[in-house]
Amino acid sequence: MRYRTLGRTGIEVSTYCLGTMMFGFIGNPDHEECGRILHTALDAGINFVDTADMYSAGESEEIVGKALKGRRDEVVLATKVHFQMGGEGPNRSGNSRRWITKAVEDSLRRLDTEWIDLYQVHRPDHTTDVEETLGVLGDLVSAGKIRAFGHSTFPAEQIVEAQWVSERRGLQRFRTEQPPYSLMARGIESAVLPVCRQYGMGVLTWSPLASGFLTGKYRQGQSIDLTQGRAKLHPGRFDPELAVNQGKLAAVEELVLLAGELGCTLPELALAFPLAHPAVTSVIIGPRTPEQLAAALKGAELVLDDAALDRIDAIVPPGTNLYHPDGVWKHPALGDPARRRRAAGDRSAA
Repeated sequence: MRYRTLGRTGIEVSTYCLGTMMFGFIGNPDHEECGRILHTALDAGINFVDTADMYSAGESEEIVGKALKGRRDEVVLATKVHFQMGGEGPNRSGNSRRWITKAVEDSLRRLDTEWIDLYQVHRPDHTTDVEETLGVLGDLVSAGKIRAFGHSTFPAEQIVEAQWVSERRGLQRFRTEQPPYSLMARGIESAVLPVCRQYGMGVLTWSPLASGFLTGKYRQGQSIDLTQGRAKLHPGRFDPELAVNQGKLAAVEELVLLAGELGCTLPELALAFPLAHPAVTSVIIGPRTPEQLAAALKGAELVLDDAALDRIDAIVPPGTNLYHPDGVWKHPALGDPARRRRAAGDRSAA
């Protein structure tokens, strides 16, 4: 296992980060098996573990907390805050001081730990001033409840804004970003990754297997069962009749050929790709089973040379998204028509 420094935090982390989104009822409800997956990862040299309060409504954090008993000091532990927790009603989500102050205590309790190494804002919150968010996160560092903080799936302009606010207001700053990045979703190469590198931020990337398309499970000319697994939950992402999915399937065929020439599997190629970018610190793997973890670990030492990266560029050009990788978050200026249209009474002829 290789290790890199997480931005300018001075914290050394493995280039594979164990993501635990699949721990709990949405993935693997067997707590003991999830614990074995985590211990196997630690034994293989992974020292970076990422979870979130909303994964299986807190169950993932509870599983991780139990599994880390006796090994907590070995691990750089990351979790996230933002999404709705604890039932319906207002003020149970977002990036406000009120919510984060409560949410961090809940995460500490579920994780059964005294501190969180990396506390991440899971998504932007356009209703909360970023100064408010930076203020409470800095206070949590000062209180010893967290060691550093970052954000996930922020667009480049909001990353820059947050850095400016921290500098101008004398606040502690976001140290990391967690964006989607894969062979099929390279959009962040245009601005997000260069901005992160400019500010010396650590980057841990998610969805390296592109929702399963880079496992090799989905191929051209083969039927896709839309009644099971992820395809049942998100049929639009997998329906082979849709043009966007035809583009993904065509890329898979070329990438399979490249992997064969390199003597590796398609998943191994997919996991090696994000780590070739100089801005990326670690790639998050999210195994649901011990077998999936074992398959991922086989490629931990794979390094892509310039010739391989040139081939990848020819298949999926730099900065190109073959699909929308962060569909769980849409910018409010695009999602809410009222934010981009004048009120009828304000419209006047030129």
